[in-house]
Parts: sequence; C-alpha cells; structure tokens
Amino acid sequence: MKFSALTPSLKGIFLAISIALAAILIANWSGVNSILISLIIGVIVGNTLSLSDTFDPGIKVVSGLFLEIAIVLMAFGIDYGSFLKLGWQTILIIIITIVIVLWATLFLSKKMSCPSSAGLLVGFGTAICGSAAIAALAPSVSRDKSDMGIAMAVVNLYGLLGMIIIPFLTTDWLTDAQNSLLLGASLHSVGNVAGAGFAISESIGEMAVTIKLGRVAMLTPALLIFGYFTSTTNDSGIKTKLRLPWYLVTFIAVSMLGSFIHFSPDVLSYTKHGSNILLAIAMAGIGLKVSFKTLLSSGKKGLVFGAILFGAQLLVILFLIWVFNI
Repeated sequence: MKFSALTPSLKGIFLAISIALAAILIANWSGVNSILISLIIGVIVGNTLSLSDTFDPGIKVVSGLFLEIAIVLMAFGIDYGSFLKLGWQTILIIIITIVIVLWATLFLSKKMSCPSSAGLLVGFGTAICGSAAIAALAPSVSRDKSDMGIAMAVVNLYGLLGMIIIPFLTTDWLTDAQNSLLLGASLHSVGNVAGAGFAISESIGEMAVTIKLGRVAMLTPALLIFGYFTSTTNDSGIKTKLRLPWYLVTFIAVSMLGSFIHFSPDVLSYTKHGSNILLAIAMAGIGLKVSFKTLLSSGKKGLVFGAILFGAQLLVILFLIWVFNI
C-alpha cells in the first residue's frame, strides 16, 4: 500500500493505535488481556462518540491488514516439537477433545439460534487457543467483524471464569498430573492456564502451560480442517473449493518452517510482542464498528453457546482422564 493511498486512512489508524496503547497500559496495571481491553474501549468509544466517515478508511486498514499481519506473526510461536514430547496419551486426549468440541460447534451452530459465524468463532476459540485462534479463523468465515468481537468477548470471559473457578474446585480431588491436563487442555489462553496452574503449584503451572502450548500447535491443522468444513456451498449444493487467503498460507508456511529450524529467542520475542500489539490495534478498530445493540442481541446467544461448549469440553477431558487412567 503506497503512502499516498494510506494518507486518508491516518485518522482512523491513529485513533485505533491510541486506544490500543491505552489498553496495553491498563493491561500492564491490571493483568487483564490487552486485546480484550482494546476491544471494550473501542466499543465504548464507537458507541459514545459520533465519528465522521473520514475515520472509516483507517478503521478498515487496522481491522483488515493489521489483523492479517498479526496472524502471520503468531506462526513463529508454534512449536510442533513440544507437542510431540507430551506423550501419546496426552496428545490423544488433546486431539480427541479438539475434534469433539469442533464437531459440537458445527452441529450446535446449526441447531441453536446463535449467529453461525459468531458461534463458529466461539467454538474454534474454545477448542484451540482463545483470541489467537479466533483472530486466525475470523477473516475466512465471517464478513461481519462484530462477530469476531463478540466471540473474543465470550471466550475471554469463560477463560477468566475458568481460571478462577477450576483450581478452587479440583485442587483437592485431582492429582497434579490430572489438574495439569485439565487446565492445559481446556482453558482458553496461555495466560489463563498459567494463572490457574501456578495458583495451585509451580509444578502444575509448568506442566499445564507445556500442555497448552502443545494444544496451540494444533492451530495450523485445525484451521485447514475446520476451514474446509465451514467453506460455503454453491446453489447446486456442491462445496466450493477451499481458498486460503495470503495470510493463512504464510501462517502455515512459517509454522511448518519452525518445525525444521529454530528461530532465535529475539525473533520469537519480537514477533510475539508485535503480534499482540497489532491484535490490540485491530481489536480497537473492530470495536469501533460494533454497536451496543448488536453486542447485546448476539452476545446473549454467544454466552449460552460458549457455556455449553466449555462445559462439554471439561466433561470430555475428565472422561478421557478416567479412560486413560492418567
């Protein structure tokens, strides 16, 4: 994009960056996810201030291009080697759980009145890795960016509740290995897993985060498989050929490359921070275009949908722990 083409977009870009910077400062102070805070501030600003149309080009850039670059940067942190070191029982439990949650997402999104794209995003975020998974899938399955905002709000809420409630309920009746597996295979973000695991003990925290990172490694194959099943059909009922956008092709290539070469700690640090910052900016832009009316009507359905999936996910993991006698 040439600078001359970018110039009309500067107002919207600067507004989204300002919101993201404020969100990052609040997150550093409060410990709450900066991406979620950025989304919330964006929604509040967009619904309380009367923004002129001159902001729209910039908001479109940050919620589109910035988001796509952030997704590419995520790929540097995926490590398939760590996944393979988890042991066959843990790997099998993770895979079975993800498959069941994604199948339930496809089934329930058709049976329930939850908007299909928002429901798909909530399910994908629940199954894999929260906000990052939603951000990676959203441009492929949803034309309405407000669905992405709703899904992130729902998934982050249940991730936070799970982080607080699960350790309180399971500490006394599950072993360290079982607690680690339950937390690592269920909670939505690495931060949720670390918060819950280390609240019980350092060993559980380390083991749970390792399991969670193995689950994150499933993002690439899950995007391909879930993307196929959510691709549209034409008027004849024939499924259209899955076309991956440039950022997903790049994401897959980088994540595969990371299996053969080891990126330096500096590269991993820069790409992680860059991805988080760009995601916060993108969420600010998306939030600016989400109306309270849409958020309330679709958000209620998303909350019910997310609760059902999260509850089912926990039950599946506990059942598999019992089956494999972990």
